[in-house]
Amino acid sequence: MAFAIAVFVVALALIASERVDRTKIALLGATLVVLAGTLDQEQAIEAVDFNTIGLLVGMMIMVRVTETTGVYTWLAIRAGQLSQGRPLVLVLALAVTTAVLSAFLDNVTTILLIVPITFLLADALDIDPVPLIVIEIVASNLGGTATLIGDPPNILIAGHTGLSFGAFIANLAPIVILTLAVVIPGLYFAFRSRLRIAPEAREQVMALDAAKSIEDAGEAKRTVPILVLTILVFFIHKPLHLEPATVALAGAAVTLLLSRQSLAGTVSSIEWLTLFFLIGLFVMVGALEETGALEEVANGIASVTDGNRTAELLGILWVSAIGSGLVDNIPFTAAMIPVVDSLGDDSAYWWALALGACFGGNATIVAAACNVAASGMAARAGNPIGFVFFLRYGLPVTAVSLILATAYVMLRYA
Repeated sequence: MAFAIAVFVVALALIASERVDRTKIALLGATLVVLAGTLDQEQAIEAVDFNTIGLLVGMMIMVRVTETTGVYTWLAIRAGQLSQGRPLVLVLALAVTTAVLSAFLDNVTTILLIVPITFLLADALDIDPVPLIVIEIVASNLGGTATLIGDPPNILIAGHTGLSFGAFIANLAPIVILTLAVVIPGLYFAFRSRLRIAPEAREQVMALDAAKSIEDAGEAKRTVPILVLTILVFFIHKPLHLEPATVALAGAAVTLLLSRQSLAGTVSSIEWLTLFFLIGLFVMVGALEETGALEEVANGIASVTDGNRTAELLGILWVSAIGSGLVDNIPFTAAMIPVVDSLGDDSAYWWALALGACFGGNATIVAAACNVAASGMAARAGNPIGFVFFLRYGLPVTAVSLILATAYVMLRYA
């Protein structure tokens, strides 16, 4: 256990230092835990969440193919024109759109769709895209909290408990809406000096002809409907008994079949560094799970709270948030589920777990898969989002979110 913890802590410290490429660190850490025998090769492979990896690969391919048609440029120009170049309106429009899509698709897919549009929009308005992407990451994690399918922790909880789609919305959507209403304006004011739009840039955007941005109408007609259809299937993937990765990869396969673009060029555009970083991270976290380190942390709740229901609810909320922020909310939720289950047949415990795990996903750049995906795309575009930079905004956002969630849990469930 000690070795797995040491490897993870050192890896996290090196990632935070930003002196060494995070993908190299993650792969080295994964290699060390396998070589040391903490995990064997089969266990290491099992630790990788291939549903997340497959989802990312499929969406990256479809986004790349459709991006070359100019459709995202069209969307970016229209978004800029509809906001009339006003920064606050622009931020609110992007945040609300991201939150809603994250709730009814999933936050990873949403980020993969919204970030390319954001880069083009920021370029058109001549502003820094990084603040917008940070706001979108936060909105995506918060929006995904509201429904059963929005965030992977909720999917895990629903799979174990059988709680309905409606129950998730009824219990989580109210606090999500409140938190969005508090956090997003706060982030706007924190970033407002970097989101000033020059009058000439505003005038230029308003004067643009969005229709002229479509570079390949034929390719757009062939591939964009597949992307739209894939997104619609995400809404009903559960009744169809299809995993999100299956839907995304099927959409990617059809897109590649219909596209006239170079297959080699499309595949080379995949964010391989992001994927390998996630693989390394999954293996290191798998070592923590295998040695019982995560379970030890989770079990501490039961002993500290000593059977007090309110203390148990708040303990689940805060411990799952802190643990998810340090590790990753998917495996930490998986480790917490048996502990929460042992506390009794009380659905309030599950809502506390969902809020903690999902809200905790905003704490660090490695706390959720959508964070990693967004930062990978930003780095590839020449606008890296550093660990410490994101922490500067992620921690306050998480703290405010948890304070609101604490009040909500105490008022509604305690």
